[in-house]
Amino acid sequence: MDAIYNMQKEMLRRGLSRKTILTYIQCVRQFMRFCPKEFMRVTSKDVRDYIDVLVAENKCGNTLNVHVNALKFLMEEVLHKRVTWRIKYSKVPKTLPVFLTKDEVLRLFSAVDNEKHRLILELLYSAGLRVSEALNLRTIDFEFERCIGWVRHGKGNKDRPFIIAECLRERLKKAVCDAGEDWLFAGRNGFPLHPRSVQETVRDAARKAGIKKKVHPHSLRHSFATHLIENGYSVSAVQPLMGHSSAETTMVYVHMCPSAFISVKSPYDGLRKEGCA
Repeated sequence: MDAIYNMQKEMLRRGLSRKTILTYIQCVRQFMRFCPKEFMRVTSKDVRDYIDVLVAENKCGNTLNVHVNALKFLMEEVLHKRVTWRIKYSKVPKTLPVFLTKDEVLRLFSAVDNEKHRLILELLYSAGLRVSEALNLRTIDFEFERCIGWVRHGKGNKDRPFIIAECLRERLKKAVCDAGEDWLFAGRNGFPLHPRSVQETVRDAARKAGIKKKVHPHSLRHSFATHLIENGYSVSAVQPLMGHSSAETTMVYVHMCPSAFISVKSPYDGLRKEGCA
């Protein structure tokens, strides 16, 4: 248990997200149930046998990789033990994230009756925020004169600015005034709303709007980036707004954007015009 405690301290020190910390600890505890040895005596065969069990349970590639990463972090970064597992990471299918068309975004918003919940969804889309980032906003995080807000301690424990849509400015000002000097979107207990509330709002709104896609709150963030690319903004302009450390992460939205290749004409059309067909 000391190893897990030290692992948690090290992850907190490095600013890993709460979700990552909980996931890694869960993976290590699951491994401990499979292999009840002292960690310094764990062998590469123990780890391979454990991964083989997960494979036999039809765990997806991403799950396998998370378990390997969690164990490597514990061994190398916490126990300072050199590992030579030679475990090939499982391939994760490269699927494009779900995003909404501009019409679907408007239909989704129109299907939300609760004003506060609708404002949350509009903020997720208009600024490209993650759900946790929106729900943890405080009233002091807004600079309305500059039309920007601030995500504090976002993914990777980084601060970053986000844009405030002009059409939301006055409603956000009113929400800030109503909230006082605390969380912008507080629940009845005075703490930030639970992400489940936003998930349920999106699910119900998508059903009412007749949207057949598998929509979740993060789809609005994907839609924000995709629509910016559609509107002609470059990857380098979108990257900091999304809080991506790598441009490669932002590039996926170019692949999702039809307008990125609409202007490209098939060479076959050129052959026909030249009379070659």
